Amino acid sequence: MEKSMVPRNSVVISISLRELPFALIGIGGGALATWAAAPPWAAIPIALLVTFRVSVQLWRGRSIRR
Repeated sequence: MEKSMVPRNSVVISISLRELPFALIGIGGGALATWAAAPPWAAIPIALLVTFRVSVQLWRGRSIRR
């Protein structure tokens, strides 16, 4: 079978820890919200978004299908 170039779409999700001050602020904010009786389903995702850097990229490239 002959090789053909096919456009491919893919999603790249990168998760990395932010610098130390942001990580401490995120952890402290999550602990404060939990201590203040905020529901965990509201406090934890916000603390994670402050603590971690999440980037989502749509990559459209060409690959060789075999």
